[in-house]
Amino acid sequence: MALFATILIPLLGGILLAFFPAHRGREIKVFAILLSVATLFLSIVLFAAYDYSAGGFQFTQSFKWLDHPMNISFSLGMDGISAPMVLLTGIVMFAATLIAWNIEHRPKDFLVLLLMLVAGVYGTFVSMDLFFLFFFYELAVLPMFLLIGVWGSSSDFGTFFRSKEYGAMKLTLYLVAGSVLVWVAIMAMFWASYQAGTPTFSLEELGNVEFNDSFKHFQNLFFPLVMVGFGVLAGLWPFHTWSPDGHVAAPTSVSMLHAGVLMKLGAYGIIRVGLELMPEGAETWLPVLVGLGAVNVFYGAVSAMSQTDLKYVVGYSSVSHMGYVLIGIATLDRLGMGGAVLQMFSHGIMTALFFALVGAIYDRAHVRDVGVLEGLAKRMPMTAAFFAVAGLASLGLPGLSGFVAEFLVFVGAFKTYLPVAVIGVIGAAITAVYILRLLAKVFFGPIRPEWEHLTDASRVELGAAALLAFVLLFVGVWPLPLMDVINAGVIEIPGILGVSG
Repeated sequence: MALFATILIPLLGGILLAFFPAHRGREIKVFAILLSVATLFLSIVLFAAYDYSAGGFQFTQSFKWLDHPMNISFSLGMDGISAPMVLLTGIVMFAATLIAWNIEHRPKDFLVLLLMLVAGVYGTFVSMDLFFLFFFYELAVLPMFLLIGVWGSSSDFGTFFRSKEYGAMKLTLYLVAGSVLVWVAIMAMFWASYQAGTPTFSLEELGNVEFNDSFKHFQNLFFPLVMVGFGVLAGLWPFHTWSPDGHVAAPTSVSMLHAGVLMKLGAYGIIRVGLELMPEGAETWLPVLVGLGAVNVFYGAVSAMSQTDLKYVVGYSSVSHMGYVLIGIATLDRLGMGGAVLQMFSHGIMTALFFALVGAIYDRAHVRDVGVLEGLAKRMPMTAAFFAVAGLASLGLPGLSGFVAEFLVFVGAFKTYLPVAVIGVIGAAITAVYILRLLAKVFFGPIRPEWEHLTDASRVELGAAALLAFVLLFVGVWPLPLMDVINAGVIEIPGILGVSG
């Protein structure tokens, strides 16, 4: 029941929260934080209890939902790939809920939607039935429209104006379009299993169905739908433009969950549905994925270097770093894929920290323009210190989690796609340039007179930042506990595709 509880706590908690009197803002926020503490504790316990020496799906449970011919079951399980994602969700949810303490406009409604989103994320990561995987995937995506459209902020860059409604609508249209492709592929998989005499949505059963010879052509046809459909949420170029605009418009807590967790659902879907269920289609199309991932890395880094809004810098940086995830997945090398999953975890923590700190700066300065923010370290020393930790993790400094993840991806890429590996290294070098330049410009040097009144981040904000920074440092210094679990999940995937890992 532990996996079910990860979904039930935020889902039931959100429903209960809806009955709180709207004027009891403090009690509403305390209750939401208690819920996030419970899910964080449960996520840590589940991760620690996972037996990586045994591997496979553990803590499984299944309830029949619809009988023949649909054969849909509410089936849950956690393997070495989903376990670190469950842990990531618990950490980022707790930090985001702490940051949501600053929400003053309709906090009850905001936190109800936030909890629904988190329930969907947990459900996606632990579902072993394609029907419910898609259901929870949509539950995680759809609240974003209201969270951004109601609680977000508009941006005026002089020559053009980006309203929060624009960001919310663009994000929703892109993600719903991707979801349509995913649903078509899922229904096609079910129909293929029906034709084979074993109709099912179960991930495990679909992997064991005896399909006929034409199934290879089926995979070649439908794998791109999975790759692009899930890839939209993963920031896959050229379907990525919703992401930076969504980041800029979103409130801080939503940006943290958006970049920290939601984008990982897309990469997770490519692995879980694409690679594991359509191996021959993956063999055909993964060279395309690795090429697009290389574009992600280079294009995202160059775009981040040219931005003047702090949120746009982090938004395009996320697009670049998700490129490393896509490259690692496409290598089909055990080290490369392990690095991809570790990069999903590391990037989730790192971007959540970035956005928490950018939000703290914006709440005090009411501006995110890199051109006017100077010398903030003199007034916001702790914010500057934690921003430096996130930045150094982003550029891959040894001792922080980003280095370990990118190193493993590079090793896998050098073994399989040498030119792409070279592009990845160039992207890492560009990342170092814009991160160090950003740190020097915004936090160091003489402070402008208009920022003399600024105060450092609050204790709540610094507490959330400290947790995230600690995780980046802990994984960077001692990645073995995380990698043992991840390796148990990725070790069998190259074998499914007939590749020596």
